[in-house]
Order: sequence, then structure tokens, then C-alpha cells
Amino acid sequence: MRQGACKDPRANPVGRARRLVLGAALLSGLCGCSQPLLVFRQTAEKPAKVDVADTADPVVTGSIAKRPASFGTDLGDEDWRRARAALGVALDPQGNGRPVKWDNPESGLRGSINPTGLPYVSNDLICRDFLASVIAPERSRFVRGTGCKPSGGTWELRHLRVSKPA
Repeated sequence: MRQGACKDPRANPVGRARRLVLGAALLSGLCGCSQPLLVFRQTAEKPAKVDVADTADPVVTGSIAKRPASFGTDLGDEDWRRARAALGVALDPQGNGRPVKWDNPESGLRGSINPTGLPYVSNDLICRDFLASVIAPERSRFVRGTGCKPSGGTWELRHLRVSKPA
């Protein structure tokens, strides 16, 4: 009889190690299916220490509303009210896309708002680009920008760029 012919193949230490590794891999693979992919654990954070010297009064407290962006500082309240009404008509997504004029005979300011593109949605807001003109007795200018509003809300100006006076 040959030597080693009667040995049990399961008794081979290398074969036994392979079978154990394969079994462990198969078992861990099957067990992993029931485990969640992501686990969120709440950790207690220590409150940050605040130095009294670092707590200076804020510049803006929020108790007084910030003046909304407009087409320039020379527009009075009535000028901006009229320009804002024209802006709402011009930027209306269901409007015809034509320029809308505004004027204030009392101050002598006038202008128009011309939508320069189709309405689009950005961050759940309806937006539209425009080019506005402000014509004053002393100087005139163009203002390029974007108006955005939430559905049913009012238009807010963003990304305003004023032309340099000639």
C-alpha cells in the first residue's frame, strides 16, 4: 500500500484552512445582506467654549429690514414701486416677453424692463433674466440681472450688474 493513500483529505491542514476561509467568507457575505448599509449614530458633542472677547456685537441685527436690491440708489420709493410693478409684468412666465415701460413724472425718472430669456427653475424658484434701463435727467444706465420668485411670491433681484456711465 502506498504511503498517504489512506489519509483523510479533511485532515490536510492546508485544505482545512482553505475550507475555513471559504466558509467564513460565505457566511459573512450571507450575513451582510441583513445588515443596513449605513448606520447613523448620535454622538454627544461637547459645547464649544465661547470667549467673551470674541462675542462682539453683530453689524446687522435683523431688527431693521435690509433695503431690497433695486436698480440704483437714486430711485426713490415711488420710483422703485413703479419699476417693481413693471418688473413683475415683464418677468411673468406667462407674459409675452416684450419690454414693459415705467415712469414717474414727479421725479423725472423712467425706464423699461426687457426679459432676455425664457423662464427657468433654479432651487425651487422661478427665475428669468432681464435687461433694464433707467433714464434720468442727469445720467442713464442699463442694469442686467436675474429676477427669481417662489411660486405665488414676489420677485427678488439677483446677480445685478450695472453698466458704467458713458
